[in-house]
Amino acid sequence: MFKKVKKYGLFISVFLLLLAVIFILYLDWQSSHRKLTFAMLNIGQGDALFIESPTGTQILVDAGPPKKILSALARVMSPFDRHIDGVIITNPDQDHIGGFSDVLSLYKVGKVFEPGTISDSKTFQNLQDEIKNKKIPKFLARRGMRLHLGGGAALDILFPDRDVSLWDTNDGSIVAKLSYGETSMMLTGDASIKTEKIILAANSDNQLQSTILKVGHHGSRTSTSNSFVKMIAPAYALISDGQKNKYGHPHKETLDTLVQFGVKVMRTDLLGTIIMKSDGQNLKFSFNK
Repeated sequence: MFKKVKKYGLFISVFLLLLAVIFILYLDWQSSHRKLTFAMLNIGQGDALFIESPTGTQILVDAGPPKKILSALARVMSPFDRHIDGVIITNPDQDHIGGFSDVLSLYKVGKVFEPGTISDSKTFQNLQDEIKNKKIPKFLARRGMRLHLGGGAALDILFPDRDVSLWDTNDGSIVAKLSYGETSMMLTGDASIKTEKIILAANSDNQLQSTILKVGHHGSRTSTSNSFVKMIAPAYALISDGQKNKYGHPHKETLDTLVQFGVKVMRTDLLGTIIMKSDGQNLKFSFNK
């Protein structure tokens, strides 16, 4: 009899322990989903940004060069999650779209947003065919569009504000502002100084000021003008660049500009994937090499 009591007691203890673990995991899940997650993925020389809203909506902004994105995504997404709500292609260059074929082979994508710039590369043409074959709804991103991500998080398109189909791919990059409470991020793709001037002329200080600046064109001197940084007034600047890349990114001129305005710089070539979490008031960074 005492053996049975002991046996059942052990069973109950294990069951209660299991319930406690499930409850803790649930609380952790709830806590994580009350926060905005932004990750600049370490995919080498290119751009790939992952956003998850407080309610779990997931957006992928660019996918970097080929054969880099899936391992990087696996570090910020659940291994059981095979759905991405929206994909944003900031421009059709290889270092921004090369990984999308891998993404579409593994994940179901809800929507695609593009700037309207085009490329005659095989990579771009194949991607367009894949999007069409999978019947993924495709939209032109235009100034004034607001994507409500849930939980109070939103992504506002600032550029293009016109037809950019004949523009240089960098000049026509999508530029958007991600906002959640008191946390905001300016996402610039490869936007050039030409594009920055258009955005500055069309928006007020309040519309542009952001906590974080995703530095344009991997820190190239062709982006991130003094006037743009001054208007954005970021506390942090994030740069996506490959180690010892052949372009010399980020350029010294860009780094000097950011230092001049007292901006703290974080780079994927030095830190790996840069992850930011915000509850709408406070933000916290972590890094994953």
